Amino acid sequence: MKKYWFRTLLASISNSGHFIFYLRIWLTLALGALLLSACHPNPPAVRPRLIAAPSTEFRGLWIATVDNTDWPSQPGLSPTQQQDELLHLLDRAGQLHINAILLQVRPSCDALYARNIEPWSVFLNGQAGVAPKPFYDPLAFAITEAHRRGMQLHAWINPFRVRSAKDHSAPAANSIEIRHPQWVRHYGNITWLDPGLPEVRDYSLSVIADIISRYNIDGIHIDDYFYPYPQTDPAGHAIDFPDHDTFARHGRGQSLADWRRSNINDFVHRLFLLTKSTPRTIRLGISPFGIWRPGNPPQVTGFDAYDQLYADSRLWLQQGWADYFTPQLYWPIDKSAQSFPVLLNWWQEQNSAHLPIYPGLNLAAKSATPAEIEYQIRTARGFACGGEILFGAARLLRNETNNPLFEHLQQTVFKTGQ
Repeated sequence: MKKYWFRTLLASISNSGHFIFYLRIWLTLALGALLLSACHPNPPAVRPRLIAAPSTEFRGLWIATVDNTDWPSQPGLSPTQQQDELLHLLDRAGQLHINAILLQVRPSCDALYARNIEPWSVFLNGQAGVAPKPFYDPLAFAITEAHRRGMQLHAWINPFRVRSAKDHSAPAANSIEIRHPQWVRHYGNITWLDPGLPEVRDYSLSVIADIISRYNIDGIHIDDYFYPYPQTDPAGHAIDFPDHDTFARHGRGQSLADWRRSNINDFVHRLFLLTKSTPRTIRLGISPFGIWRPGNPPQVTGFDAYDQLYADSRLWLQQGWADYFTPQLYWPIDKSAQSFPVLLNWWQEQNSAHLPIYPGLNLAAKSATPAEIEYQIRTARGFACGGEILFGAARLLRNETNNPLFEHLQQTVFKTGQ
């Protein structure tokens, strides 16, 4: 065992020349192995193949529209300004050899596309339900321009959010709040569809099916929002999601938590089948919270998405209910309780369906120094992941001068289009 680690470490250093990088990774993985050995008599080996670069790589970039996070930079810009901003992001992404754009086109039961059955998004014009003037179709425009640059365009969907905490606009006449108020739940400072209602799951799937049928997208993508993240009242007490009447009608003898998970499992499985029912190739990507459950692996602590978001993401991975999987590994390599390589290794070990795993990296985190992101990308390559997806498009791409992260990635791990 010691000889294997030593030979592999020497080979990695000699092949790459990144001594500090590989030493850091190996020390982190060694610590993880020691912690595992304290919990298991026969711990699983943590042995990434530390390679310099892949021959091909999925380089994804999330462009978030909710609350005008990445694009448009603010509501109410003219269509020409919106288009110019998006073209700038795409051009800058092209300089990093990004080859897949994940554009958030349904952030909150709304639409950043024209052929819609839901209202125009408030994040476009500052008023829900108002079309761009002069008219253009943002999704069609994004598809054309992404494909022109050799990039895939995946439509990023939020299946159950009705409005975010920052959205205080009046609902449009054709909003889900007006058309089907019986489906809507007010929870803390957000508004959500009730996933326990079969008609809600049917409705969200019908919206996605409509997008697939009308637009030449390359994929559908969902992230970590299933049941909402827990909220508290002004006194700091946890608020339970208000679905107990739904549970009483549809619970089928299950516990509340198991029933909620079964609702999300049903939605994810049917979404996967939907993407496979079209004659075109539509890839489904799922990006869950990066920790399935605390204690998996044993040294990991943190938020329990299985018990709080009711997301059994390990089940979806093992059942193969996606075409690629992107756990949001938003922690630095050196943070032992949520270590990037230790968690990435755990997800790879769960991957009995052999799906591509493209870890999600958070460029907006305080720990996301240029060197840290480089290390994480090289670590993903060492695990033969085949790619990664980056969150934080505004930070990465918006400023053309004095942008150390962009310049560093362009000069190191994204120097070529491999």
